[in-house]
Amino acid sequence: MSNLRVPREKIPWYPTIDADRCIHDQECIQFCKNNVFDWDEALGVPVVARPYNCVVGCDACAAICPSEAISFPPMEEFKATLRRLIAEERAQQQGQGLPVVQ
Repeated sequence: MSNLRVPREKIPWYPTIDADRCIHDQECIQFCKNNVFDWDEALGVPVVARPYNCVVGCDACAAICPSEAISFPPMEEFKATLRRLIAEERAQQQGQGLPVVQ
């Protein structure tokens, strides 16, 4: 068990909306229980208003989007980024003299 904690704000896992593909049905807003999306009244489109509310690894909103307008980082790219962030956190803890459980 590791005591490493990467702050959520450093983890680049959240949806992106392709405005050209979006059919403006608001399914993503109604579906997401983590309050990631808002509706932009002026533009008439959903927006990712609170990206760090997105649960890391969850891409369920992309699966329910009928126009496939929602995407996430490629999984391999995400895993590589997460490995790098964990290594950085480990190095930072070691530099501060904190014990690191491996």
